[in-house]
Amino acid sequence: MFDWMAWTTPVAIFFACIVLMLAGMTIWEVRSPTVERRGFLPIATTRGDRLFIGLLSAAWLNLGFVAVSEKLMEWMSLDEEPSIWIGFALSMALLALVMRKG
Repeated sequence: MFDWMAWTTPVAIFFACIVLMLAGMTIWEVRSPTVERRGFLPIATTRGDRLFIGLLSAAWLNLGFVAVSEKLMEWMSLDEEPSIWIGFALSMALLALVMRKG
């Protein structure tokens, strides 16, 4: 069923984190309803809005890192491509920033 996708450890952890965040946000929302607030994003957002925006941003950053990792190897004269964990860490940091300050 899942043969079409390269299920590497970073990919599996990335999707597991998304599932855990969605479950956690659902429980949090049921226990403590959210209110809209303004951060650095140009709109008033709820926790769910910030999670959605953060997940999209994290996914695009992760995909962008994968896309340029081969070029980074050439530009920085590395022996091998940078670890995919770097893109994962950067995307999770961006998600945390959007959730906290967005």
